[in-house]
Amino acid sequence: MLQQYPIGLQSFQEIREGGYLYIDKTEIIHKIVSTDLYYFLSRPRRFGKSLLVDTIEELFKGRKELFEGLWIYDKWDWAQTSPVIHFDFSKLPYKEEGLSKAITYGLNKVAKKYSVILTGNSIKVQFQELIESLSTMGNVVILIDEYDKPIIDFLEEPELADANRSIMKDFYSIIKGSDTYIRFLLITGISQFSQVSVFSDLNNLDNITLEPQYGGLIGITQQELEANFSEEIAALQKDRPDILTQIKDWYDGYTWDMKTWVYNPFSLLNFMVDPEFDPYWYETGTPTFLIRLLKKEWKYDVETYQMGKQSLSNFNTVNPNMGALLFQTGYLTIKNISPNRKVYDLGFPNLEVKSSFLDGLLGAYRGMEGVDSVAEMDVIKNALREGDMPAMILGLNAIIAKTPYDLWRPDTESIFHAQTSLIFRLLGVEVYSEVHSAQGRCDVLVKTAQYIYVLELKLDGTAAEALKQIKVDLKARGYLTPYAVDPRKKIAVGISFSSKTRQVEEYEVEQY
Repeated sequence: MLQQYPIGLQSFQEIREGGYLYIDKTEIIHKIVSTDLYYFLSRPRRFGKSLLVDTIEELFKGRKELFEGLWIYDKWDWAQTSPVIHFDFSKLPYKEEGLSKAITYGLNKVAKKYSVILTGNSIKVQFQELIESLSTMGNVVILIDEYDKPIIDFLEEPELADANRSIMKDFYSIIKGSDTYIRFLLITGISQFSQVSVFSDLNNLDNITLEPQYGGLIGITQQELEANFSEEIAALQKDRPDILTQIKDWYDGYTWDMKTWVYNPFSLLNFMVDPEFDPYWYETGTPTFLIRLLKKEWKYDVETYQMGKQSLSNFNTVNPNMGALLFQTGYLTIKNISPNRKVYDLGFPNLEVKSSFLDGLLGAYRGMEGVDSVAEMDVIKNALREGDMPAMILGLNAIIAKTPYDLWRPDTESIFHAQTSLIFRLLGVEVYSEVHSAQGRCDVLVKTAQYIYVLELKLDGTAAEALKQIKVDLKARGYLTPYAVDPRKKIAVGISFSSKTRQVEEYEVEQY
């Protein structure tokens, strides 16, 4: 390890005084604090929101010595300090005490720092009282971090989530009427709840989540990676010349504007400590509730979401839009924006998220949550590479046959379809699928270095019927037309699964 990495550290002071690596974000911070007054920013967990908020707090407190050597050092008026109300909802005891009591605790904690005594009998009155009292020392800076934690933590308990949403709505309602006392406001969180539901009285918030000029506000850009980790990269390149490409494939890929892409800072820093490609970020908070929601909707192809900008930026606790939730929590990112910037295509940002999330989803569809499925699929992956269909069928049977009987739904959409689609996606090969639930089938196109496979999957049918369907589709849909001059071998595989035996009953193969 060539330098100290601030893994898990959210204190700007601790990082600077402790000699830890700090990637200088002060130029873009200066733009924010000098341009407007009221901001909202949504980013996934462990991306640096709390460090951003803490850095801004130290800036407004005039802690000049902490910024020595950074871009902003000689460009800020250090004499113009402000009192700061810094609220981190993730550190409040709302689960133990209830949200109202937790907020009261937080307000009094800030008040104590400034020798202010709050006498109000509600959080709304106390908040206003605190703002007005501190304004005698200068216009107030309000920093609210992880604002949505008391809602996100109760998504599976809608009544509690809605109760906390109402409390927060009341809490924020006094801010707009306090304009004359406020110098700057920043609210951060994971989700972007509709302004009607949470910020109805704070409609002057500038939501900068999708604004291009702030795409690199947190996270680590390619330029920042190569500038701040040059020695580490040089050392790794001695044995792994393509290490930059590998790091990019595993941890880069997040974008909110299709102009700036950033690495997951938590995973990148952990990789620099121990340069093994592991799912560092994913393992800190496996999204079990997200996977349960997807399974409830029988959704397993999560890379097909197309959303409008407004839908992408909002979240409803009663009827959650899974595309928006997966995007806001960091499991999907923007892959394309239509020319009129109204339609957004979503997909996995990188290999860390894709492999881990699909493995978790496959485990849920197998009825084996928390069980790693990747090791069981080497047989299938090798079989596809070698064109060995008997081995591939054995591999499929080995995985799918373990599914508990009560998970099979032959009368509607089969669990077999979901599992097969997820298995091929997890193999790391190119997979394209089209699910037709009305006909009860799942067409899969798989591409490897040597082969292009077209698979037709039938439940309680025959392999001959499946193969016949492939021939019809090849002619009608032209699956292989783009690959007419491709030197790879084309193989059609018709597979019939049995809902009784929960395995491949028969299969037929034909080469083109």
